[in-house]
Amino acid sequence: MNTTFEIKDKVAVITGGGGSLGSCVAKSLALSGVKIVLLTRNEQILIPQLEELRSAGCQAIAIKTDILSEESLLQAKEKIIDLYGRVDILLNIAGGNLPGATIGEDQTIFNLAMEDFDTVTKLNLNGTVIPSIVFGKVMSNQKEGVIINYSSMAVQRAITRVAGYSASKAAMENFTRWMSVEMATKFGDKIRVNAIAPGFFIGNQNRKLLLNDDGSYTSRGEAIIKNTPMGRFGNADELNGVIHFLCSDASKFITGVVIPVDGGFSAFSGV
Repeated sequence: MNTTFEIKDKVAVITGGGGSLGSCVAKSLALSGVKIVLLTRNEQILIPQLEELRSAGCQAIAIKTDILSEESLLQAKEKIIDLYGRVDILLNIAGGNLPGATIGEDQTIFNLAMEDFDTVTKLNLNGTVIPSIVFGKVMSNQKEGVIINYSSMAVQRAITRVAGYSASKAAMENFTRWMSVEMATKFGDKIRVNAIAPGFFIGNQNRKLLLNDDGSYTSRGEAIIKNTPMGRFGNADELNGVIHFLCSDASKFITGVVIPVDGGFSAFSGV
């Protein structure tokens, strides 16, 4: 039996697991036998998701946590260690944007609201760095583990308007590479840190930006499709394969990379 891709009985901690992308990959991992821990600021909103997973015979819990608070994360870590004894996987999916960190169609860079820019940076950068340090310490003690961060097409390409989101995700990508080197050189070759860069997927945060009320594309949506060789938006489950791969021994010599899952958007010059 080939166990190269086997991930059953691993323990995965997931931030942002209640979103459209996060909930999809959490379910996929759970159905593969992974024990799921969802970190959330509001446990109530995850009740339906947890009930669905448990009814399918999966192990899944939620822990109220502020991912921007080291103290809160340390408390969550202790609960996880008490319950499972280890952490094998950390998925840093939580992130987001704010209007003030976005340049409106009738605005310029000089309209950027630094307060919102700072908040977006904390969420996208610090919200990856702090969990990585807390749970990376567990992995350093175990001498094994996998951290997967969520980047964006806004890093590789200068996508208009999303100034704060782009800058913070770019910093997060740099941190991914930096931490991959730190963990491998100081704690061994069984700790890997990678990232994926999703292309354009329809979710609650960007739906109105990409789709009109009748389901047709907005002008921005049309521009994205025009620059995506596959000619469509992605489906959430199309991220699951690369996540399973990066969590398994099939990728045991891969660290410090960012893998695009984008229908060819990052490869296309637009001409």
